[in-house]
Amino acid sequence: MSARDLTVPAPRLRIAGLFAGIGGIEVGMRAHGHRTELLCELDVSAQRVLRARFRTAFHDDVTTLEALPEVDLVAAGFPCQDLSQAGRTAGIAGRQSGLVSHVFRLLDNATPEPRWLLLENVPFMLQLDRGQAMTHLTTELGRRGYRWAYRVVDARSFGLPQRRQRVLLLASKTEDPRPVLFGEDTGPSEPAVRDDSVFGFYWTEGLRGLGLAVDAVPTLKGGSTLGIPSPPAIWMPDAPSGEQIVTPDIRDAERLQGFEADWTAPAVIDPAKRNGPRWKLVGNAVSVPVASWIGERITVVDSSWAADVEEFARDRSWPRAAWGEDDRAWSVEVSMWPRQERFKPLGAFLQHPTRPLTYRATAGFYERTERSTLRFPEGFREAVREHRDAMNGELAIA
Repeated sequence: MSARDLTVPAPRLRIAGLFAGIGGIEVGMRAHGHRTELLCELDVSAQRVLRARFRTAFHDDVTTLEALPEVDLVAAGFPCQDLSQAGRTAGIAGRQSGLVSHVFRLLDNATPEPRWLLLENVPFMLQLDRGQAMTHLTTELGRRGYRWAYRVVDARSFGLPQRRQRVLLLASKTEDPRPVLFGEDTGPSEPAVRDDSVFGFYWTEGLRGLGLAVDAVPTLKGGSTLGIPSPPAIWMPDAPSGEQIVTPDIRDAERLQGFEADWTAPAVIDPAKRNGPRWKLVGNAVSVPVASWIGERITVVDSSWAADVEEFARDRSWPRAAWGEDDRAWSVEVSMWPRQERFKPLGAFLQHPTRPLTYRATAGFYERTERSTLRFPEGFREAVREHRDAMNGELAIA
């Protein structure tokens, strides 16, 4: 399917950022000249970051926001806790993810109406409850006369060594979102294991999964179900004993999301709490290069696009990419890799000192792997055991 083949420069957009977090969407869009007119964020720590990094209007609670300013695009990385595989899986009607209803309330009352709506969330929403979350969102959009399109995109496509997949949903009553999202596709490019490869994984797992990634970390997340920060671990096979299993510095975690190092430093008000809420803020953020790609595509769009499409009924798990209008929907055959920007392997990407994974964390993880039926890379479990023993020796000396 294709539209007329024409490149049309679009004017720069005025943006309202709802559920703004630490501003990932806005930073990415700003790189292409778009201007943020409003940021709305409830988390106090995130507010401190936003106020330090942006000069714009602020509001703290989307439920009490009465109206939008005059803007061209509303962006909302609405809460994923009820839609995430690692979260509560309460669904789109959950207490957190259900807050997306206020996005529609604000759109309904906006004068004039924004040209674009951009939503971002986790891909598990496409499967949970047979895709009811996406069914709900697209039904609400269709009822209001929007044409919509979405695509699951991997942050590695833009050179970040983080295997992070997110749903980007773009909708408009007056514009066509399809060439924005589907106009580029290079196909997947999984990094091959090299002699100097390092491996990211989650030490909080071990029974059902690891999230193991080659030359990348698995998806950074806001924390455990107990609210405890849980940075990923990195296995460095060529490092000395006691330094093979490490965790990255928060500044490199920020960079893994495309922010400058120390972007979230304003969140810390008690120096005794070294990183305070920073891991949570970084894990919940939108990756800057992903938002930057949207900001570029929406500005100068080649209105031609071509991909295999097939109409489907919206009563099952949803595909990786689709578009629709009214009450009809079509799956689109595109990959999660719009581009293949230069990729720097994780080991070369890290700039700040790593920290050895603690004895307690390593011992707990190793014990779970002993009970697990998972298959591990050659030498991985042995390296974990050796690291546990090395850290136990340091603990005994201390």
